[in-house]
Amino acid sequence: MTPTTPVTLLVIAKEPRPGRVKTRLTPPFTPEEAAALAEAALADTLEAVARTPARRRVLVLDGTPGPWLPAGVEVVPQCAGGLDERLAAAFAGCDGPALLIGMDTPQVTPELLTVDFADCDAYFGPAEDGGFWALGLAEPDPRLLRGVPMSTPDTGAAQRRRLTRLRVRDLPLLRDVDTADDAAVVAATAPGGHFAAHLTRLTAAHR
Repeated sequence: MTPTTPVTLLVIAKEPRPGRVKTRLTPPFTPEEAAALAEAALADTLEAVARTPARRRVLVLDGTPGPWLPAGVEVVPQCAGGLDERLAAAFAGCDGPALLIGMDTPQVTPELLTVDFADCDAYFGPAEDGGFWALGLAEPDPRLLRGVPMSTPDTGAAQRRRLTRLRVRDLPLLRDVDTADDAAVVAATAPGGHFAAHLTRLTAAHR
C-alpha cells in the first residue's frame, strides 16, 4: 500500500546510554548491556522507518545521535516536560499527516508503518502493557496528547479516549521491550533483527 498523502514518520527515543535506558533490564543485564540492547532496538526501528514510504522521517531524540542513525532520518531534540508534552511537541512540528512510534518495538516492519489516512483521521497501536506503541494523526493536534497520564497501565485507554470523535483505525497489539521476559518474546517474533542477534549473544554470555 502506498499512502495517498505522504506521511511524516516520527520516532521518539532516548540516546542509548548506560543507566538512562532500559533500566528494567537490569538485572539480569548490566547497564552497559541494557544500553546495547536499547541501541539494537533503536537500530531495528530506524531501519524499518527508513524502508517505509514517507514524506519525512524524523527522530525526536533525547541526547546525541550515534552511528546507529541511518541516512535520510532528520534529528530534532525533544522538548522539556513530561512525556505527554514531548509527544505533543513532536506532532506540533508536523504540517501534515504523521505517525509516531517509540524505540521499544524493534519488531515493527514497513508493512505495519505504512498507513493511509484517505478514509480515517487517526491510527492507534495498543501495547500489551496497557500503553500504546503507535499513534497516527491526519491533522496533528498537540491537544490530543497533553494531559494524558503516561507510563501507567491505563495510558493506552486514556489516549484512545482522546480519539473518540475521530475515525480511528486500530493497529495490531504489540509487546514493548521493558523486561528480560519481554526481550525474549519480542526477539522471537523478529529473529532476523539486530535486537534478536544481540540478545542471543548476551544470553549466551550469561550462561
